[in-house]
Amino acid sequence: MGEQQLRKADRKGGPGHTVLLALALAVPVTKLAYTVGGGDAVRDVLVGMEPANWPDILVGMVITDPLLGSVLAVVVSRVVFALFAARGAVPLGGGLAGALRRAALTLVNPIAVGIIDACFFGPWWGLATGLGAFVLRQGVVVEYRTGRRRPHHHEQDGAGHGDPGYRPPDWLRRAAGAEQWAALSLTVLVLPFLAFASALDGQAWTGIVECRVTDGTRTGSDRLIELSRKGDGVVGWNLDSEQISNGLGCVSEESRYVREPWWR
Repeated sequence: MGEQQLRKADRKGGPGHTVLLALALAVPVTKLAYTVGGGDAVRDVLVGMEPANWPDILVGMVITDPLLGSVLAVVVSRVVFALFAARGAVPLGGGLAGALRRAALTLVNPIAVGIIDACFFGPWWGLATGLGAFVLRQGVVVEYRTGRRRPHHHEQDGAGHGDPGYRPPDWLRRAAGAEQWAALSLTVLVLPFLAFASALDGQAWTGIVECRVTDGTRTGSDRLIELSRKGDGVVGWNLDSEQISNGLGCVSEESRYVREPWWR
């Protein structure tokens, strides 16, 4: 991939932007279709959730799957950083001020995503996510400082060939090149694989509750995938009668499994 192609990809968000958009559209629908059985059930669930709650499917998948959530955080962190770096956000000057600005720019977001990840999945997941995000961002910084990539506004005025006095060691240059391939692999291979594996794992994207459901003259205890809360009850997809139901006196179940994973 040539320098011009790299800069153009960065300005548009790179392959990560396209992959993230495609996954955001395809994965939730796949998750819903496999979990509830597809067909009319998908339409009924979406109607029952109401449009404002549709993103809950994707959010539920991310916050209940540590590996998917962590890889997504690393990829988003890197895509956003490359996008802003292509617009001149990485300071190229030397000296203490430039070093401090680069350090802050590179560290703040990885620390933030690490803290968020730790809150959901624990400190070790948070640490791994923060370090992964930092390493991939650092590779972008090295490429811009060496002039291998140049910000868009520097292309227009013919300037911006990196820091003239910056000469990173050979191992750091090689590491920056490896960062490109690592980021590409995470974005176009690992993340889609994890996302669709999570979509087909047979688990609900939200909690499953056991409620008292009245259907005509029958009142019984059914299992519902919770879609929304209405007053003191729950609106959910009834796993026993395969329809939208209102439940009262609901008790959460520990397991979120609805069916066997697709690969079984």
